[in-house]
Amino acid sequence: MELKSVIESRRSIRKFLPDPIPDEYINEILDAARLAPSGGNIQPWRFVVIKNPEAREKLNDFTLGFVANAPVTIVCCSDLDASRSYRERYKELRKAGAFEGVVLDMPKSSIQKTNVMNIDQIKGSLNLNTAIAVEHMVLRATDLGLGSCWVMMFNRKELASWLQLDNNLYPFCLLPIGFANQKPLPRPRKSLDEIIVKVI
Repeated sequence: MELKSVIESRRSIRKFLPDPIPDEYINEILDAARLAPSGGNIQPWRFVVIKNPEAREKLNDFTLGFVANAPVTIVCCSDLDASRSYRERYKELRKAGAFEGVVLDMPKSSIQKTNVMNIDQIKGSLNLNTAIAVEHMVLRATDLGLGSCWVMMFNRKELASWLQLDNNLYPFCLLPIGFANQKPLPRPRKSLDEIIVKVI
């Protein structure tokens, strides 16, 4: 499918057919996340793929009812330790030539006195990067003829405990995926005039 068509046809799907998703499709979707950009190339996203029927049913204890009906749900996590690899990732970028011929100087007036972020800022930055990867998955799923839906309403603490996630893995969102059993109409969207503040 052409990218513009993928973007235009994407919908949040909450009703799924019971048909299983081929493993190669799941791998394609996860690979789309792997290829997503991230600040400093730190790639903080980590995933738990839930497709076993009993495990899917258990999701009812933690989130909205429709999620368990999807043949696959991907628990999208942010690795809170990922920022520790920034220096290593930065060296990789330099080695790959990412900054060749690029001016990286900032005006002194723009440089903050400290580059140290608090834990909430770090988590926010990591989650932002994970969100980019999730949207890559959403678009690839659409391209493969599948439906999906961002789900942010779930009990993170209890889900993390059930999955026995390490403390550094923060469950950011759930992404149920499957063949759609509904054809939602396009959602209302603001016009370009409403979202463009100004063109200078």
